[in-house]
Amino acid sequence: MSVDTTKIILVNEADEEVGSGEKLSVHQQGLLHRAFSVLIFNDNNELLIHQRVFDKYHSGGLWTNTCCGHPNVGEDIKAAAERRLGEEMGFTCDLDFLYKFHYKTTFENQLTENEIDHVFTGVYNDTFDVNPAEVLDYKWITVADIMEEVANNPQDYTFWFKKILKSEEFQEFVAAKPVLS
Repeated sequence: MSVDTTKIILVNEADEEVGSGEKLSVHQQGLLHRAFSVLIFNDNNELLIHQRVFDKYHSGGLWTNTCCGHPNVGEDIKAAAERRLGEEMGFTCDLDFLYKFHYKTTFENQLTENEIDHVFTGVYNDTFDVNPAEVLDYKWITVADIMEEVANNPQDYTFWFKKILKSEEFQEFVAAKPVLS
């Protein structure tokens, strides 16, 4: 694991900016910070998920949503999500805000995610080249199949991705688009 000194945005429970801190230090201290998760679908109504590389500071080797990350200090959350989508997955597309939620969990290595996570959705159908420093593997999968896979093998998926899939907001999003279920 490399030491990441990138500064990320600290927030209060109302998602109001209250300061900044170095990414690794924020996770060591379990400080509340702003983050985003992106869910990209294709015209076949499949969700693009990826397996995180093993040397991530936590959750290495686990499957998760299309991409996720933290906005830099002074960076708009949607712009950050678009930037990170390009950095991780090798493409960008229009993103729509779905909802935000708070979660907190401590990992085996004692790092803590304590995030206000902004969830965005988008549609993409073209080819792309993933960043091998970020992505071990990827696949397109139907919502029904990912729900079954997560139910059968929850240990293979990131904590926040499971929270998103179980959320009322995601369920309503899928229900509003019956072809996605």
